[in-house]
Amino acid sequence: MSNKKNIFWGFVDAVGVFAYVSLVALFFFNVEKIFVEKEDSFFAPVFVLLLFVISATITGALVLGRPIWLYLNGFKKGSVMLLAYTVAWLFVLLLLAFALNIVF
Repeated sequence: MSNKKNIFWGFVDAVGVFAYVSLVALFFFNVEKIFVEKEDSFFAPVFVLLLFVISATITGALVLGRPIWLYLNGFKKGSVMLLAYTVAWLFVLLLLAFALNIVF
C-alpha cells in the first residue's frame, strides 16, 4: 500500500472515529432534553455500559480493522504505517477540537 493511500485511509478512519465520538457526545450533551424527568432505573447504567462496549467495538474497528487486515495479508510495514497515520490524524483532530473549544 502506498504512502499516499495510507495517509488518505488514516484520515478517513480518524474522521469516522471523530464523527462517531461527536454523535455520542451530542447525545450525552442533550440527554436531559431527551429523557425529561425520567426516574432513575436499573437500565440507565446498563445502557451506558452497553454504549461503552459498542463504542469500543466501533472505534476499535475503525482504527484497527484495516491495519489488522493488511498485516494478515502480508503488508506488515504498510499496516503499521496506516495505524501510525490514523493515530496522528486523531491527534490532529483532538488538537482542532481543543482549539475550537477554546475559541467558542
